[in-house]
Amino acid sequence: MRPDRSNKINRFALGLLIAALAACDSASNVKQDNADDIHLQLGVRYLNMNKLELARDNLLLAVKRNSGNTQAHNALAFLYEKLNQPDKAKDHYETALGLTPDDLGVKNNFGRFLCEHGEVDEGMELLSEASSNPLNDRQWLALTNAGRCQLGAGNRQQAETYFRQALQLNKAYAPALSEMQKIAYQNGDFWAAKGFLQRYLNVAAHTPETLWLAAQTERVIGNKELAKEYKRLLLEKFPLSNEAKKIAGLKDF
Repeated sequence: MRPDRSNKINRFALGLLIAALAACDSASNVKQDNADDIHLQLGVRYLNMNKLELARDNLLLAVKRNSGNTQAHNALAFLYEKLNQPDKAKDHYETALGLTPDDLGVKNNFGRFLCEHGEVDEGMELLSEASSNPLNDRQWLALTNAGRCQLGAGNRQQAETYFRQALQLNKAYAPALSEMQKIAYQNGDFWAAKGFLQRYLNVAAHTPETLWLAAQTERVIGNKELAKEYKRLLLEKFPLSNEAKKIAGLKDF
């Protein structure tokens, strides 16, 4: 399993689920006292609060009351990802896509899921459909997921293309900026890595990975004091992270 995978799932999928629910309510004018809708809303809210048992109970009730509720299946799939039950997650993604084949949110979530579980071709097909659809007002989400899919497959150059396309559509999209910081560092383009970090920090807070890369970048550039400051922040803010353990063992800061 990739480091911090559940956090990445949270940033991408949960925001998309909430947006999908809002769009669903607006389109169908569902009344707030509709029982399955209430359970769906509560389920997603509990997901956001990481209260997974309550989320599961409400989402299962939503599906029980309305087995054709696409967004309930989509949310359940995401929940089962967090519970590390990929078979159940896949079943609910397949059900959601079968119910609404043109749902861009489901395509994005299911495509990301498939990529993360080794089904790259199938995942990329769904992500390409989601990212190329002009009706998708969040194309940068699918493009960033496609970039991460290509990274997982070892295709760094293709991944960079997707991340840059995402940033063309949303220049302040933090996940794409952090990925570009990493790619620039790996490419030896340290000033570009520094620039992507500065853009990232305008819209988001440090993660263990951004601090680790920032410290390494400044050390290579020759800014020893700034490198030490990033090391201090990493050890202070994320002492239990893998990045903190790695940097604690380095003596040349």
